[in-house]
Amino acid sequence: MEKKLEKLLSEPMIHSIPSWAHDKESITKVLETYPNIQFVSVVAVDLGGNDTDEKIPVSLFLEDVEGFLHVGVQTDGSSVMLKGIATLNNAKVDLIPDLEATWFVDYNYDHLCQENAMPIGTLRMPAFIEHDGKRVDSRSILKRTVEYFTKETKELLMKHPHLLKEIDIPKVEDIAEVVLTTATELEFWVKTPEDAADEEKLSTSQMLKEQYWKRTKGSVRTALEETIMIMEKYGFEPEMGHKEVGGVTATIGVTGKLNHVMEQLEIDWKYSTALECADNELFIRELIEETFESYGLEVTFLAKPIEAVAGSGKHTHLGAGIKLKNGKYVNLFAPKDMKQDYVNALGWGALMGLLKNYEVVNPFVTSTNDAFNRLKPGFEAPVCIVGSVGHTTEVPSRNRTVLVGLVRDVNNPAATRYELRAPNPTSNAYLYIAAAYQTMLDGMKEVAKANMSSKELEVEFSKGSGEDKFYLEKERVYRSEEDVFEDFTEEERNKLFSRPPATVWENLKGFEDYTTKKEVLFNGGVFSETIVDSYKLSILDQWLMELTGRIIVDNMKLVRNCKKLHGADNVTDLDVVNWEKINSLRNYLMKDSLEVKSLFTRIREAVEDENYDLTSQLQLEMSEKISVLKQLYIIYRRNLIEEVNGYNE
Repeated sequence: MEKKLEKLLSEPMIHSIPSWAHDKESITKVLETYPNIQFVSVVAVDLGGNDTDEKIPVSLFLEDVEGFLHVGVQTDGSSVMLKGIATLNNAKVDLIPDLEATWFVDYNYDHLCQENAMPIGTLRMPAFIEHDGKRVDSRSILKRTVEYFTKETKELLMKHPHLLKEIDIPKVEDIAEVVLTTATELEFWVKTPEDAADEEKLSTSQMLKEQYWKRTKGSVRTALEETIMIMEKYGFEPEMGHKEVGGVTATIGVTGKLNHVMEQLEIDWKYSTALECADNELFIRELIEETFESYGLEVTFLAKPIEAVAGSGKHTHLGAGIKLKNGKYVNLFAPKDMKQDYVNALGWGALMGLLKNYEVVNPFVTSTNDAFNRLKPGFEAPVCIVGSVGHTTEVPSRNRTVLVGLVRDVNNPAATRYELRAPNPTSNAYLYIAAAYQTMLDGMKEVAKANMSSKELEVEFSKGSGEDKFYLEKERVYRSEEDVFEDFTEEERNKLFSRPPATVWENLKGFEDYTTKKEVLFNGGVFSETIVDSYKLSILDQWLMELTGRIIVDNMKLVRNCKKLHGADNVTDLDVVNWEKINSLRNYLMKDSLEVKSLFTRIREAVEDENYDLTSQLQLEMSEKISVLKQLYIIYRRNLIEEVNGYNE
């Protein structure tokens, strides 16, 4: 212990503190050795995925280290997203540091310590939120998932010895630990400030594949390289950073530097345990944002920041394994013979469970208007509840149109896992990872009881519509090795894979429409009715506020900007007809009369009446009408040789 601490303190800067050093003596020694670490912050994550951050002076922390570590700090829970839990008349919550998590030091490179000229640091401690003696935060939910999955997996193997043979473990007593291995692929857009997106140029560049995997240049390259280098210092083990499909070529300004930067990037790092994965991603997002901003570049993690161009995803890899007491690692889903079977019985169960119960996972995955803007056919967007495992056991799945894909390597069984493609950068990783593993475990339990071989389960999973099976729903299809957008019509997709929700409200209704599936989340006390209701209320409020206070307001501005541009000279009958179509649509969207209310007004009234089914329908209509208006205006402007002064202001 002392030697490990000496090694930790031998570095000029310390970036993280492992769990073995989370005792009073070690922490005190760290803070004394690095006087530039002048603040402590407990980082808890509410149900909306928002993390707390405060600046507690180190001097105050050192006055009662033991009390801080084990009791935490009190705060007002009404300011975080815990609706129906931390109410105004019962708002007190405790933030309790997680002593088992890795703690990170967040440095402010714009603020140097006078004592050693090093950047001022804040020790960020991942924490739990406790209210009335119950832990109600996102981190706690995922932690309970890990504990429950571990316990239930051991019990499954004990009750059903045939499963032990499939994963080549002699007896349950040989198991030292069950590990949930998880990783995310984080995509984001970066641009120079104040630059507006040219959707037509971006869309053309995407179709021509001019950006994907191309070299980064200038400040983007420098910021990307520095981000990866800093990630290495924190021990995140970055694997790659590269351009994604979206973007346009930057230009060189008068200063000799690139301007008009607008590019989509991706950064990947090594997998870790489920809770570590979510913690790491939360920190890395801030790291990316601050590093790129230091080079004068804006970063957005929105799922669909630019219409008609590829959005940003956060594909998430979900796996599980067993560490044996002899040090050997065994993948929980990999078959004995990788050339004979895709996965073992538990692997089939995990995939079936996730897809069968996805209607109650999806509300955690896709919870914003922005997220639904990304999940549309035509951009490899995974909108259908269907999976792919590969054409053969030796030809891996490369189907990017499905919701879940099996990732496997014939020569590396340990790499066997599932890729969930629907999450976006702002999805709350703690909650959707927890919900995913809960549903995977449900399927694992069912296949354990069924006592079927891997080949038999492959037949079960590959069922056709109308086939009655022991676990999967009769009318549904769960496997497709085909392009679900090219090879199926929308009507066929909705029938075979179920109709996907198109709005936040439709997605939230999954909790009420699939009550039996919702019960799966409650197994082991991981989620509760109170937590699900709190989450639903919070997301509902967020949806309505954004719809009325931002989306409609932005659309009003767009309608007003679609102005008449032609005068009396050099005008054709086509210009007049095009403008009449545009103006009619503008009035339908925004202009009230004594007899007829505009679409915008009807949406506001539906919200006031709490008629959310109608609100949802009208939102979809508004989205479709706005898209039509944009296209009509583009066509109208293309035909104008000159624009009349005074109209295009």
